[in-house]
Amino acid sequence: MRSLSRWLFVLAAALALTGIAHADEYPSRPIRVIVPFSPGGAVDGPMRLIAQELGKRLGQPVVVENKPGAGATIGSDIVAKAPADGYTLLLASQTNAISATLYSKLPFDPIGDFTPVTLIGREPGVVVVNPGVPAKTLQEFIAYVKANPGKVDYASSGNGSGQHLFAALLASRTGMKMNHVPYRGSGQATTDLISGVVAMAIPGTAGMVGHIKAGKLRALAVTGAHRSPQLPDVPTVIESGVPGYEAYVWMGLLAPKGTPPAIVERLNRDVVGVLGEDEVKRYMASAGIEIVGSTSAEFGRFFRAERDQWAKVIKDTGAHIE
Repeated sequence: MRSLSRWLFVLAAALALTGIAHADEYPSRPIRVIVPFSPGGAVDGPMRLIAQELGKRLGQPVVVENKPGAGATIGSDIVAKAPADGYTLLLASQTNAISATLYSKLPFDPIGDFTPVTLIGREPGVVVVNPGVPAKTLQEFIAYVKANPGKVDYASSGNGSGQHLFAALLASRTGMKMNHVPYRGSGQATTDLISGVVAMAIPGTAGMVGHIKAGKLRALAVTGAHRSPQLPDVPTVIESGVPGYEAYVWMGLLAPKGTPPAIVERLNRDVVGVLGEDEVKRYMASAGIEIVGSTSAEFGRFFRAERDQWAKVIKDTGAHIE
């Protein structure tokens, strides 16, 4: 028994040393970050800047690959099935927390098949309409939709996306009856919103500020608890007469389940370091993104809380996807 105990101790020490050696060698080749949305979306731009700066710290290129579709589940599935070696990461968002309940069947566990790295940041959404819509406030828009039930279309970046649920929640809270038009990402949805193919959407603030300031879109309200510094004249949804409505677009990094803790710690340390760089802070501030830079454990708790929150919304609104 004593010999067995010594053997197990030696084996455990050897495995620990192997893990440390792998962490010291990491990374030895390029890392890819899967963004499960189309280029140009609210989280795509920030991730590209972070990837660029992260590559400098890691000494290896960090390549962003867009894999949009099916409410972020296509890209998420790729990462869930990737080797747990730190070379394939997922840029997660509230869509990942939503999909945990929204879909009855998924080829992966949106929570259990991943290891949290860090919550990067969050931003409010913004209720925007095409300038041709005869409404200059959220209450006027609600009245317009109620006068035209079933005739107003709203866009989202896909079934089960944050944009989908943000609008579904608003419709549920206000009694609006609108038609959901899902797109394969934010890019085409924004194009059609600007051209008037659809009337309304609730994307993240970051990608909309330029269009709003250029007069291509009209902002009615922001979805955070407070007004956005980028849109100080735009009231919150709560201020606009919908009590308790609060929703955020957020972004964080996930690794496949089983990624060695030393590698997760290295990634966390370097990503948080990038978030403290002046260039990144200026970019995030200009985009209205509040930097968080959490620990792995903090992000795990936040992710589970988001899942629970949106599970209630999905139940209350009846949203569901097979």
